Amino acid sequence: MSAYLLLFVSGFIAATLFPASSEALILTLQAKGYAPWGLFIAATGGNTLGACVNWYLGQHLVKFQHKRWFPLSPGALEKARLQFQRFGSWSLLFSWLPIIGDPLTLVAGVLKVRFTLFLLLVASGKALRYALLLWFGVAVFAE
Repeated sequence: MSAYLLLFVSGFIAATLFPASSEALILTLQAKGYAPWGLFIAATGGNTLGACVNWYLGQHLVKFQHKRWFPLSPGALEKARLQFQRFGSWSLLFSWLPIIGDPLTLVAGVLKVRFTLFLLLVASGKALRYALLLWFGVAVFAE
């Protein structure tokens, strides 16, 4: 499997409700000399697509939120819903944050946020995060 595909998959899984991270992999691949633009596109694309899956699940699985297998506890879902309503759609710019980011994307689906707005805000936040991470990697590895 190519390193870029592996990073794409890692970013995708990290953006779903599964506990995972893509940061260590992107920095490792950067240190090994992989093209920064390729890393940026793979990580941002996979992470954004994973968030889109959360949005889709929010759209269609919310009717099952009281089932035991539902990925978020009622408390976590309500906390994310209140956070989202407090800050509105702009909160999706922070969908890259650990712990709160994934539930925010699910709640955006639950609250029927327009997909084009969702995609624009989520992709922007995730792209900025990976750009800063790669920039930080250059600064660290250049020393």
